[in-house]
Amino acid sequence: MKVICFGDSNTYGYDPRSYFGGRYDADSRWVDILAAETGWEIRNIGQNGREIPSGAPDFPADTDLLIVMLGTNDLFQGRSPEQAAERLERFLSGISLRRDKILLIAPPPVALGEWVPSPQLIDDSHAFARLCQALAKRTCIRFADAGKWDISLTYDGVHFTEQGHKAFAAGLLEELR
Repeated sequence: MKVICFGDSNTYGYDPRSYFGGRYDADSRWVDILAAETGWEIRNIGQNGREIPSGAPDFPADTDLLIVMLGTNDLFQGRSPEQAAERLERFLSGISLRRDKILLIAPPPVALGEWVPSPQLIDDSHAFARLCQALAKRTCIRFADAGKWDISLTYDGVHFTEQGHKAFAAGLLEELR
């Protein structure tokens, strides 16, 4: 099975202890754990700081599953949950794959920390997850809410810990069963 994971720094596997965009080891990144557990051919297109793109890239036609998890950086750039959801809907509508080949994951909510000084961002991240679920239902795209997977975050309130990556992988594997 050919899978593409398209997301931001938490898909990339960013280790916030690194000053230069470093990553956790492969055995601690959810994308690589998913590949090891399933034997699937998985391409990680996570990128630090990625916001929801204005247009969709051309994903290969032989992609069996496209996993999309975006939106946190849009909230950090001052977009409301509604504005981020509108951008996400435009992005998803531009993907040429069949709807049943797309899995939209609502990012886990952020927490108070170095990058999250305000409870408003936490509220926005919860609201965004609800909007993602409604969007997925409306557009017939598969949906998972990573906020239900008990993901531990680092001191910054945004990035997964190594244990958080493992919890994310476990939640996603359960969702895909």
